[in-house]
Amino acid sequence: MATEGGGKEMNEIKTQFTTREGLYKLLPHSEYSRPNRVPFNSQGSNPVRVSFVNLNDQSGNGDRLCFNVGRELYFYIYKGVRKAADLSKPIDKRIYKGTQPTCHDFNHLTATAESVSLLVGFSAGQVQLIDPIKKETSKLFNEERLIDKSRVTCVKWVPGSESLFLVAHASGNMYLYNVEHTCGTTAPHYQLLKQGESFAVHTCKSKSTRNPLLKWTVGEGALNEFAFSPDGKFLACVSQDGFLRVFNFDSVELHGTMKSYFGGLLCVCWSPDGKYIVTGGEDDLVTVWSFVDCRVIARGHGHKSWVSVVAFDPYTTSVEESDPMEFSGSDEDFQDLLHFGRDRANSTQSRLSKRNSAESRPVSVTYRFGSVGQDTQLCLWDLTEDILFPHQPLSRARTHTNVMNATSPPAGSTGNSVTTPGNSAPPPLPRSNSLPHSTVSSAGSKSSVADGAVASGVSKFATLSLHDRKDRHHEKDHKRNHSMGHISSKSSDKLNLVTKTKTDPAKTLGTPLCPRMEDVPLLEPLICKKIAHERLTVLIFLEDCIVTACQEGFICTWGRPGKVGLLSSQNQASSPGGTVV
Repeated sequence: MATEGGGKEMNEIKTQFTTREGLYKLLPHSEYSRPNRVPFNSQGSNPVRVSFVNLNDQSGNGDRLCFNVGRELYFYIYKGVRKAADLSKPIDKRIYKGTQPTCHDFNHLTATAESVSLLVGFSAGQVQLIDPIKKETSKLFNEERLIDKSRVTCVKWVPGSESLFLVAHASGNMYLYNVEHTCGTTAPHYQLLKQGESFAVHTCKSKSTRNPLLKWTVGEGALNEFAFSPDGKFLACVSQDGFLRVFNFDSVELHGTMKSYFGGLLCVCWSPDGKYIVTGGEDDLVTVWSFVDCRVIARGHGHKSWVSVVAFDPYTTSVEESDPMEFSGSDEDFQDLLHFGRDRANSTQSRLSKRNSAESRPVSVTYRFGSVGQDTQLCLWDLTEDILFPHQPLSRARTHTNVMNATSPPAGSTGNSVTTPGNSAPPPLPRSNSLPHSTVSSAGSKSSVADGAVASGVSKFATLSLHDRKDRHHEKDHKRNHSMGHISSKSSDKLNLVTKTKTDPAKTLGTPLCPRMEDVPLLEPLICKKIAHERLTVLIFLEDCIVTACQEGFICTWGRPGKVGLLSSQNQASSPGGTVV
């Protein structure tokens, strides 16, 4: 089967692809699925999801994976680039009646070889806590559906906690639970704790402590996914109303917002150092948002349908040279960054956390992230220096950054760039003409542009305009750009504080919330390959491999360059081209 180049029919599924690191290869013998290996008929079913945990046991076989297919939930030893475990012998298997698993998450903090805590969310709104090693079901939360009757869209343990977890629902509500507490026998009564633009947080009012500890009402429509920052301090949420909202989790304050180009946002992830957030959604785009500046710095177009998962690759994200630790946030942010990553820090993350702000930045930094979509395609993207630190703000040329060429000297030159007369430098770098449109940090943002976050990478002229704009757009002024907020700022202590009013997209387009397409650089994918027959629902970057899964219930492992050769001694049956035989 040919893997590269045109001339072949478009529906052909790729089993390998090449990037600057080398060849990635699909490993057919490392595939996981239901024991019968029959493609799952996924019509009307919830997305297949995959969760990993490492049990830190001495055998070297510490990785476990859990995945849901239809009404079924499976738990296996995960062998990575080696031959998969015997699918007929799952460690644990559950089949549910009347409700389907929709999402799950392991507690990495408490996992041991003898016991692991797995949360499972369901289509009818319940959340189950199970131990697939001990084969126990310890607790069921929202059992009577008194807290929320809608589908669970996302469930995650709070980073660094053995007992707290957060659950998002299709109702647009999120709930904070403690595994030690009961859910009570009556519907909870709530008391307002805090409200802001398009969000409200309530505490549970009861004589004895009970679940949920907190109820968050966020935006309009379903809350599709949330993700904690690597330091666990911030929470990024994406909703069906098309908004990314980033909160300080402990202080329950809105840090910043962004609006999709159109349609709902479906997925969100953080860069390993917590400086950037990538979202994907119904506009078929991936959008890169700067956490420090609270603004869109790039969009990527490669998918032909909705983007279902975005994820950073911490193992390919590279920093060539590091300087002393610096962080363009508050002192508290800095302190938190020192405890950065908690249980998931690795060398790349710690190098990235040392990467400072623009004042004395390292020689070269490249963030790698990936996306998969309903178009059955996998896209890989590089976020490079020319996007992160633009040097030519006066140039009025817009370039499509062909990131494939970003490692060669003429970064960003793809043939359609225009050099402004009098500019002796190489081709103009993207984002140039976006500066005037996107300098206002979002209201409530912790660090201002004046902090020097962007200042040194731009010329004096741009810096002046940044300061001027910052002064002109005072926090109060800027709130008019948050159209949701200005519609729903009626203050009342009723439960439904977030007024359900449609946001007019025309009011946000062209503002810092949602810059026009021509105002931010457009990334092109490094690779864009059709890798499945059904829509893709999983993308996870591991050290030796990339894991993808599609709605048919096949969990595929792609060996990273240099990692596949290890197979020859262990797995003679693997065919040289990595094609499914």
